[in-house]
Amino acid sequence: MIDTKKSKRNKLKKYSEAEIAKTFNLYKVKPINQQLNDWLSTSCSLNYIEIENFKSAIEEARNNIEAWNEEDLKMNFISPILSLAHLKSTRTIRTFFEKTIEAEVEGIYLKTKTDFMIAKGLLDLVETPYFHFQEYKKEKDPYGDPLGQLLEAFLIAQAMNQNGKPMYGAYIVGRYWYFVTMAAKEYCVSPSYDSTKEAELMQIIAVLRHFKTILETVLMIDD
Repeated sequence: MIDTKKSKRNKLKKYSEAEIAKTFNLYKVKPINQQLNDWLSTSCSLNYIEIENFKSAIEEARNNIEAWNEEDLKMNFISPILSLAHLKSTRTIRTFFEKTIEAEVEGIYLKTKTDFMIAKGLLDLVETPYFHFQEYKKEKDPYGDPLGQLLEAFLIAQAMNQNGKPMYGAYIVGRYWYFVTMAAKEYCVSPSYDSTKEAELMQIIAVLRHFKTILETVLMIDD
């Protein structure tokens, strides 16, 4: 007898945006919808220490981002920005780096690794994923599609959570950041934000900070 689950796992693939949208009947909403607009419509300010860290990070990116590989990008730039965004573990949520999640979705076994994730959890146990973050250095990577991988993470999280609540996330291609939301089968992608421009990097930080409010007032209610 053939182990169907094992068979599915042996046929795992990396999905492009188009492939995962077709496989799971996802619909890309254009222009941006109310859910994404509400997330993006925000602002923030930095204190003195944060301003110095901001200046250091953006100068480093302007001088080196074109030469960085993925690990360089993550350690030299993404990590400082996540810190400025105040995204860190608390008593009620956990932040995970390089965390693998998996689930069966509509009879298809999915498994992916998120570069950064915010979730309800205990120690290394992920219980309820809320936010996923994917990063790639190259504009066109033959070994992966960051939006395709992000959508896959959303589908897995929906299957894990079983609460009907929307998903939030972001992906990076070099200097460009994109924010993404998905509710049920509909997903929406923001315009790009150039992280080497001061005003746009400030907006990136503001949007990431705003997610904490959404998390506390919408996503974690009744969880």
